[in-house]
Amino acid sequence: MHGKNRIGFSLSNQGATGLSSFNPATAEIRSDQFTGATQEETESAMQKAESAFDTYRNTTPDQRAQFLEAIADEILNLGDELVQTAMQESALPEGRIVGERGRTMGQLKLFASLLREGSWVEATIDTAQPNREPLPKPDIRKMLRPLGPVVVFTASNFPLAFSTAGGDTASALAAGCPVVVKAHNSHLHTNELVSDAISRAAEKTGMPDGVYSSLAADGFGLGTTLVKHPKTKAVAFTGSLGGGMALYKMAIERDEPIPVFAEMGSINPVIFLPKKLNAEKEALAKTYAGSITLGVGQFCTNPGLLIGLEGSDLDQFSTTLASEISGIQPSAMLNEGIAKNFNKNKESSLTQNGVKLISSNSVETPRNGASPAVARVSAKDFLANPNLQEEVFGPYSIVVSCKDQAELDQVIAQLHGQLTITFMGSDDDFKSFETQIHSAEKKTGRLIYNGVPTGVEVCGSMQHGGPFPAATDSRFTSVGSDAIKRFARPVAYQSAPQTMLPDELKDNNPNNVWREVDGQRTNQGL
Repeated sequence: MHGKNRIGFSLSNQGATGLSSFNPATAEIRSDQFTGATQEETESAMQKAESAFDTYRNTTPDQRAQFLEAIADEILNLGDELVQTAMQESALPEGRIVGERGRTMGQLKLFASLLREGSWVEATIDTAQPNREPLPKPDIRKMLRPLGPVVVFTASNFPLAFSTAGGDTASALAAGCPVVVKAHNSHLHTNELVSDAISRAAEKTGMPDGVYSSLAADGFGLGTTLVKHPKTKAVAFTGSLGGGMALYKMAIERDEPIPVFAEMGSINPVIFLPKKLNAEKEALAKTYAGSITLGVGQFCTNPGLLIGLEGSDLDQFSTTLASEISGIQPSAMLNEGIAKNFNKNKESSLTQNGVKLISSNSVETPRNGASPAVARVSAKDFLANPNLQEEVFGPYSIVVSCKDQAELDQVIAQLHGQLTITFMGSDDDFKSFETQIHSAEKKTGRLIYNGVPTGVEVCGSMQHGGPFPAATDSRFTSVGSDAIKRFARPVAYQSAPQTMLPDELKDNNPNNVWREVDGQRTNQGL
């Protein structure tokens, strides 16, 4: 451990501010010491990123793919040191960290495969028609090209998969954009290990100095400087609504506004339809008790709202759910701040008009811990109180009882934008509630049938984003192969000589990329 900021291939510790990570499980400050980044170091990182962009944007897809695969190999080579360090800095169990490491490596390899296949650039060619009347048609070719240096804010709840080498970094690097990471102060040692792995991979594969940098600091100053820096061309963020909106406002108030791709969480409503609930109420309650408390509820897809039609089935479901939740032991959360916010926000929710706590747990909550809870409220009180749509990040959920289908319609209509909305139902239920399902589709990025929202598959079809306030731009995903498109923009080339075109647009199509040529899909040359 060196405790320094990484500026390209160099290490720097010019600052006087000392930082330490924290073990939330033992409530102890770790002995490792890190140096906060200075303005000069931040400027150097951004200058290097811009210089690297001129070279890196023109690397071949295969060269970038080799770089991403080398990062995955270097992460694996860190072995047990990485796993143990991440566990100590997050209070997450070994199995979860090992799984996250695998997901992180899998994401990197997914983007490597995407680069080699090549169609993600959306190459389109309309050939010239010089004899067209009344005016000739020029040759026009278009594809996606990288934006420039990207600033990535790492997440607290995924120390590997949404962090230093996580999906934001992997997709930006895949697109051809240098990355400057703002390290999360909860994971300073984990970040250092992974940052060094990325740097080793960059040097081994011949990437330019400055293609990757990592900076750490206390407070909001570093993040503000990075977002406002004129060389920053995009920002990626996973975290709270307040944090995401602060970055978004900074970015649009710049002289040159830039996109902020912020995934800001949601309450992920689950609607239990009557026939399904009647047949499976106990099993559903047990399943959702597990989903609510998975990872101490610290998932952006945690089911924070459970909605059903009032009656004996919903009553029995609620009773079983409360019993299951009451039997789950309190656990340490990711850091002290998250634990304090959870307890404060849970208590605030429970004091709202009409909200009743229906679970109970007499076990003493450890320091930095969370005691799971579930509450219940009528749809009438829910509709009257916008505060009940605020996310309580942690193992907490509210059961909303609707007196009839019309009241359910009102609840769905009033929902904010969500990452996920789930319907638990039989085939007959889905037919009877088709209107409600279509209404919910307008409010979410991912519509789930008969499953739990916790768990986000990394694949080409995944949409992890949604209408505001779930994300700042519902057209994009932060998970899966389409995440690369956040960091690229279309460029058209008109009447360009073959030598001046990217390979994906050349007549001979040297990489055999699938393209649209004069309206026809083909991977053949012209």
